[in-house]
Amino acid sequence: MLALVLSEGHWLDALLDRAAALAPPDSYFSYGFNLRALLALVLVSLCCGAVGSVVVGGRMAFFSDALAHTAFAGVSIGFVLFSAILSHFRPASEFWDWVTPLMLIFGVMVGYLIAVLTEKTGLASDTIIGVVFAGAIGLAAALRKIMRSRELFTLEDFLFGDPVLVRAEDVVFLGLLAAVVFVLLSLIHNPLLLSSINPSLAQSRQAPQRLARYLFVMLLALVVNLCVRTVGVLLINALLVVPAATAANMGRNLRQVFWLTVALCLTATLGGLLIATEVEAGLGPPVGIPGAVILFSVGLFLLSASLGPWLRERPAPAPEPSPAPPA
Repeated sequence: MLALVLSEGHWLDALLDRAAALAPPDSYFSYGFNLRALLALVLVSLCCGAVGSVVVGGRMAFFSDALAHTAFAGVSIGFVLFSAILSHFRPASEFWDWVTPLMLIFGVMVGYLIAVLTEKTGLASDTIIGVVFAGAIGLAAALRKIMRSRELFTLEDFLFGDPVLVRAEDVVFLGLLAAVVFVLLSLIHNPLLLSSINPSLAQSRQAPQRLARYLFVMLLALVVNLCVRTVGVLLINALLVVPAATAANMGRNLRQVFWLTVALCLTATLGGLLIATEVEAGLGPPVGIPGAVILFSVGLFLLSASLGPWLRERPAPAPEPSPAPPA
């Protein structure tokens, strides 16, 4: 049913075009593709902000970086299969419809493999991540010479991303992904935090830490592989790590860090988008949206590094006195 709606689709495009018609002429919001890019960036920010605090708190920054780069191997495999088999009877416009499921399967398999090898071998997690990362990148490099057709895929768009080119179907799937992220995190967030802070206590309380860890690895793989097409590899790494690191400089407890990460991720995305739009509107040199978002988020981190100690040490607001009981 969903595929039928999307194929006839573009109901989201029609809705955004109606909204764009209400905006002042020649403004940013008067173009449907700009609204579509804005909506996609907001959804990506919500997904990355929600998992970012767990990534930084669980020291998984290198792990998320490896998943983002191994997504290139998944695209390479999909490119070869599509070019060799499917391109003979399917149009090039359906390339991402066929490759995206392969990316998701490959990403989940890589994440699961890292988790299993870390548990079975007893080696440090960064060592296992480095080995799997090298293998996936080696596979992508071996297939790179075959990927000559720029009609289907360009390495530049994959690395740097271009939110303006996002499709309505991608926005719908990002919305579904955001819902899955928040529902699943509400179920596994506490066991994840407890196992990362005190594994012995988590085990004594019989917290499902192993199940929670595996589910989070697969969730992170889904987030990376679905969002990387919209914002690119470089920005997905920044959104998963930098806002959470900024929140860690400012927050007093884990709850504050979680919600600050989501808020800072949205702030960095919207701030970078505003900078790129204003520079281009002022007839200045065109600025890439992903690059502007990364620079804005790093600027927020540097600001938090200087203000963080003061923010954490400020006195907490006094609780309101409870009303006196009736005589």
